[in-house]
Amino acid sequence: MSQTNGVAAGGRPLRAVTALSEGLLVGERFAIGTLMALLTGLILLNVVTRYGRVPLYWIDESAIFTTVWLTFIGASAMSRLRLDFSMTLMTERLSPAGARAMRVVSTLSILAFGLVLGGMCWLWMDPVGIAAAGFDAREFGGATFNFLYTERTQTLNWPSWVVYLVIPLFAFTLIIHSVANLIEDLGLAAPPDRSAIGIHNAEEVA
Repeated sequence: MSQTNGVAAGGRPLRAVTALSEGLLVGERFAIGTLMALLTGLILLNVVTRYGRVPLYWIDESAIFTTVWLTFIGASAMSRLRLDFSMTLMTERLSPAGARAMRVVSTLSILAFGLVLGGMCWLWMDPVGIAAAGFDAREFGGATFNFLYTERTQTLNWPSWVVYLVIPLFAFTLIIHSVANLIEDLGLAAPPDRSAIGIHNAEEVA
């Protein structure tokens, strides 16, 4: 099977999925590096301001939100790179065909989790409902008792739903990565060559 731009040529729809997954991975790598730099800066700023007896009360919450986004985006990237935690006690003792079958089952399980999480996010954030309410958060909350769009963070005073957006974003990227991994597990496409972007292990993601 030939390759074009690091993505196996196994049919246009399959190329589109794997190419989208690889594009998301590049974006996730940039986001992870940016968030890590931001988190480091926030921690250093917190140390300096506390040492100078002029602490900034919003830094702790900012660092927490940065860590949450970093965790979800990092988990998505790890799933595509197959660097997430796994138990190999049984698969190491299986035949190559059995190990491949178990890998497909594992990938399907991750895909199912992503789909369920995406469905829950749809029900939770209810974009159709908030749009029907004219994007009036109070009217929407009064009609549905879903006060997501009226809540605000404690110190930054940001709309809470903005912070929570990382969850549906994670569900979306996890689904795309899982489908791409499944395509490769079924032998419908070869794993892409990532030498051009320098990703070979977990340490190189950032």
